[in-house]
Amino acid sequence: GIQMLSVQPDTKPKGCAGCNRKIKDRYLLKALDKYWHEDCLKCACCDCRLGEVGSTLYTKANLILCRRDYLRLFGVTGNCAACSKLIPAFEMVMRAKDNVYHLDCFACQLCNQR
Repeated sequence: GIQMLSVQPDTKPKGCAGCNRKIKDRYLLKALDKYWHEDCLKCACCDCRLGEVGSTLYTKANLILCRRDYLRLFGVTGNCAACSKLIPAFEMVMRAKDNVYHLDCFACQLCNQR
């Protein structure tokens, strides 16, 4: 999670894990057991400031990501009802009732017409 902390004027400035400079701002962020400037803790994909989009962040493959990009890159929507293969979260799908299909797998069951 992400914590926003108030910097106490009588404490030694902490180093930012993002830019390696001292944090002299009024507030700092603590995440992943490190300290960050508010501007330095950003999503590796969309560059949004993670302290502004909530108190959670996601890490995978040495990336720090917001929830939306984490799900887009690494999430899954389930299995295709036609071929039973996994459907990545970022892939376009067709839905019918409770079923999810790859676009290429969505076809008429009688004539196989897409």
